[in-house]
Amino acid sequence: MGDSTTTKTTAGPSEPVMKGWLFKWTNYLKGYQRRWFVLQNGHLSYYRVENNGAVSNLSLRRRRKFRSGNQAEMAHTCRGSISLHGALIYTVDASTFVISNGGTQTFHIRAASEVERQSWVTALELAKAKAIRNIESEDDDEHEEDGSGSSEEWSSVIRRLEAQLNDLETCSELVQKHWKALCKPLSDLESNVDVELCQGKTKEVGERATLFRISTNAMINACMEYLKTCQNHGQKWVKLVEHEREQRMRLQDMVETLAQQHSTLEQAANAHKHKALSASEAEEEDENEFYDAINDGLGSPGSTGDNCLTFNIPTGNTHRRNSSGSSSGVDEAQETKHVVVVTEKNRKITTHPDQQSGTMISFKSSASTRKRRTRIPDKPNYPLNLWGIMKNCIGKDLSKIPMPVNFNEPISMLQRVTEDLEYSNILDTAANCSDPCEQLAYLAAFTISAYSTTAIRAAKPFNPLLGETYELDRTEDLGFRVISEQVAHHPPMVAQYSEGKSWRCWQEFTLTSKFRGKYLQIIPLGSSTCEFNDSKNRYTWRKVTTTVHNIIVGKLWVDQHGEMEIIGKGNAKGLKCHLKYIPYSYFGRDSQRRVKGVVMDASDNVKWVIDGTWDDQVQISPVIGDMGTTSNPIYKTGSPIQAWKRVPLAPEAENYYNMSTFACQLNEMEEGVAPTDSRLRPDQRSMELGNWDEANTEKLRLEEKQRAVRRKKESEAEKAAIEGRPYEPYKPLWFEKKEDPETGTVSHIYKGNYWECKEKQDWSMCPDIF
Repeated sequence: MGDSTTTKTTAGPSEPVMKGWLFKWTNYLKGYQRRWFVLQNGHLSYYRVENNGAVSNLSLRRRRKFRSGNQAEMAHTCRGSISLHGALIYTVDASTFVISNGGTQTFHIRAASEVERQSWVTALELAKAKAIRNIESEDDDEHEEDGSGSSEEWSSVIRRLEAQLNDLETCSELVQKHWKALCKPLSDLESNVDVELCQGKTKEVGERATLFRISTNAMINACMEYLKTCQNHGQKWVKLVEHEREQRMRLQDMVETLAQQHSTLEQAANAHKHKALSASEAEEEDENEFYDAINDGLGSPGSTGDNCLTFNIPTGNTHRRNSSGSSSGVDEAQETKHVVVVTEKNRKITTHPDQQSGTMISFKSSASTRKRRTRIPDKPNYPLNLWGIMKNCIGKDLSKIPMPVNFNEPISMLQRVTEDLEYSNILDTAANCSDPCEQLAYLAAFTISAYSTTAIRAAKPFNPLLGETYELDRTEDLGFRVISEQVAHHPPMVAQYSEGKSWRCWQEFTLTSKFRGKYLQIIPLGSSTCEFNDSKNRYTWRKVTTTVHNIIVGKLWVDQHGEMEIIGKGNAKGLKCHLKYIPYSYFGRDSQRRVKGVVMDASDNVKWVIDGTWDDQVQISPVIGDMGTTSNPIYKTGSPIQAWKRVPLAPEAENYYNMSTFACQLNEMEEGVAPTDSRLRPDQRSMELGNWDEANTEKLRLEEKQRAVRRKKESEAEKAAIEGRPYEPYKPLWFEKKEDPETGTVSHIYKGNYWECKEKQDWSMCPDIF
C-alpha cells in the first residue's frame, strides 16, 4: 500500500511502537482525512498530510526521516496527541475505532481494513497497559525535600531492571521463534536429495540462521546489561535497606511511645470522670467510655484503596430529609402549603402545613412491607501500626496501595455512590415543577445533598473488583431502583443507572487522588446526568474537589471546594446553574461549608438564587428584581423555600462509622441478587460482623485473585499481538460504551436486561470474582 503501510517496531523506549497512515474524522464538511499516526511513549499522535499524500511541505529526504520517527522532524509538525493512560478504546465497525480520554479529546479513526484496525487496537491496548504500569511505578517528585532521593534512585533502578527484564522476555520469544523457523528448513534439507531444491533450502537456512544469530546476540547483550545493572547497584541496595530499617525502627518506637502516652491519658481521664458514680455504674460506664475513646482514636485517620480505588469520596448522605416543596411563583407564598415528612421508624408518609413549602410531593405513600434494619454492629477496637502503612503512601496514588480494613467502612464504592440517591425525593419534587428554572434549582439542591455525610464520615469504602455489581430496589417504599457495575480497573470506574417514577439518572464515576502527607486531595472525573420523563429536560454536571486535612496529626476534617456547572440539555438546552463551594478559610467571612449559586435561563437572566451549606440545608429563592450594576449585581428575591434539610444522625451512630439508617441498609442481605453483588463480598461481610482478622485475610485473597486474572489477560493480549491475531478487550456485563451525540464524549450507558435476569434468576453470564 506504499505510504499507507503500517509499521511495527520493538525498539527501545524512545522509539515508536507503531506508525502508519490512517484516516481521522475532522468535521462534517471534510469528513475523514488521511493522517500519519505514531504510537509512542503512551501517546498517540497524528500529523497532517496534503492531498497528494505527502507530509506537509517536506522534502523526500525529510519525509523518510518523518516516517522513521525522527523526533526533530516530528516535533513541529504534530497536529494533536492523546494520552492512553485512562483512555477508552473501542471499535465501531470493521474498520473504524474510537479513542477518548473521557474529556474533551476524542479521536475517530478509520483503517484501510479490518486486519489493520485490529492491529492498531491491539497495539493501543498494550501501550495503554504499559503506560499504566509506568505511572504506577513513578514516585512523586514533590517529596524530594522529605529526603526521598535515595528511594527515588532505588525506584529508578527497579524500573530499569523491569524494563530490561521485559527486553529479556522479548528476546527469549524471538530466539524461540527464529529457532523454530530455522529447524523447519534444516529438516527439509536433510530429507531431500534434489540438488536444486537443496540449493534453495540452503539459502533459506542461511537467512534464518542469520536471524537466529541476531536474536541470540540480542539475548546475550540484554543479559549482560541486566547483570551489569545488578552488580552496579547491589551494594547501594544493601545500604538503602539498612537505612530504611533503622529509620523504620526509630519512627515505630516514637509512634508506640505516643500511643502509650495517649492510652495513659485516656485512662486517667476516664478514672477522674467516673469517681462520682456508684460502684456498679462506674464499672459499666468505664468500659463503655474507654471503648469509645479508643474507637474514636482509631476511626479518624484517612483511608486508602484495595489496589484499584481511592480514599473517601463525596458520594453519599446519611438521612432522608424532613421536608421539601416547590413553588410555581412568588405570589403563591401566601397560600396554604404542605410538606412531606418521612419518618425513619416506619417510612410512613404524613403531611403538615408549612409556610415555606410548595406543592405536594408526588411520593409513594404506602409503607414498605419489609422490615429493614436501622443500624449495623459496632466497630471493634483493633490496634494499627500507622507508620508501617503511611510511610508507603506519601506521594503516591492511594488507589494503588493495599491497605488493611482498619481504614475502611463495611460498604463498597458501588454502595457509597448509591448514597447519592438518599434524598431522591428532591428529584420527585423537581419532576412536578412546571417552571424548568425552578426544576433546575431543586436539582442543584439534590447535587449538594450528596456531600452531607463527608463532613463527619472519613472512612473509605471497599474498592470494587472488576465486574462487581450492586443493585438496590426500593421502589416499594422510596420509589426508585438502581444498578451499578465496576466497568474498568485502570483507571477504576463505576457506572450507575437509576430510575424513579418520573426521572432517570446515570453517572460514570472515577477519580484521581494524591496523598500529600498533611492532606489528601480527591478530584472526581466523569459526569452525572438526570432526565425528567415528562418534560424530557436533561441536565449534566461534574462533582467538585474534596480535600481531607490532618491525615496523620490533628483532628481529621473534610472540605469541599470548587465550582460546579449544571448544564441543561434536551428540552432544557440553554439553562444552566452555577454553584460555588467556598473553601474554608480562617480569615474568610463566609461560614464553613457554604454553597452559593444561581440558576440562569437561556438568555443568561438569573431566575433563582441558591444558598446553604453542603452538610446541613439548602434554600432556593425566586428572583423578583435586579438591582446594582452588571459587574456587581444585587438580586431581590421572594420568600425562600427549603429545598433540602439533612436529618441528624442517631446519637449512637459514631459507634458504627457515623452511618445513617439508609447507609446501614445498603449492605443488608437480599435474596436473588447477582453472584457479583457487593453484599456477597466475604471481606466486607466479615468486617461488618466485627471479624477484622478474617476480613483482612479475605481481602488479600480477593486482591491476589484479581491480580492473577489481570496478569492472565495481559499475557493473552501480548501473545495475540505477537501472533498478529485480534484480541477482545474486557467488556462490562450490564453497561456499554456509547457516544453522546450532543457532546461527542464517550461513556458507559446501561444497556438493560439486569432486572429481567433477576426475575428469571438467570446469572449464567456472571463471572466468578469472589
